[in-house]
Amino acid sequence: MNDNAQDNAVPLRMRLKQRRAQQAAGDRDRGALLIRGRLYTWLATNRSRLLESGRPDAQCIAAFWSMADEPALQPLLRQWAQDETLTVSLPVVTAPGARLQFRTWTPDTPMRPGAYGILEPEGPQAPPPDVVLVPTLGFTRQGDRLGYGGGYYDRTLAALKASGHPFTTLGIAWACGDLSGEDYSPAVHDVRLDGVLTDKGWALPAPEL
Repeated sequence: MNDNAQDNAVPLRMRLKQRRAQQAAGDRDRGALLIRGRLYTWLATNRSRLLESGRPDAQCIAAFWSMADEPALQPLLRQWAQDETLTVSLPVVTAPGARLQFRTWTPDTPMRPGAYGILEPEGPQAPPPDVVLVPTLGFTRQGDRLGYGGGYYDRTLAALKASGHPFTTLGIAWACGDLSGEDYSPAVHDVRLDGVLTDKGWALPAPEL
């Protein structure tokens, strides 16, 4: 990211947070419901296709515990956790500047507030994820992501790619986070998302697994 883009990142994040905070509660609820429905359909369709073709199934989903202003994923996570063929995990911040660790989650898993006040599971370390749902504040139609500035997901996704384990990344965002027309350039270390899902539908269509 160039110096000008770095200077603009902080006020840009503030503007995006203000936009999403100004959404009406009803719009927020309907949008989150649409996101959950599309995610459920996408995963179920892809898993059926993989099973029919005799290819390895996608069984490990690394999600995130939505904060108040983010699209609420919790009802979908509970639904997925009821499927014995799926493993749902959530991120844990183990140290500043470290990559995230994904730990297995079920509705019965004890949770505790993490480094940023976000609830984190106390379950065992999860297997490498086949799908990673990434909290996304801002996005481009090419899959560039603007996060919250800590770099945790960039480090984590880069490490997963380096491990050689195949996985698909889906950004979960509000449509008001679209960076079209904004003065934004991704940093060199930013990892592009494979798909971006918003309350208005797929901003970047998800690939097949």
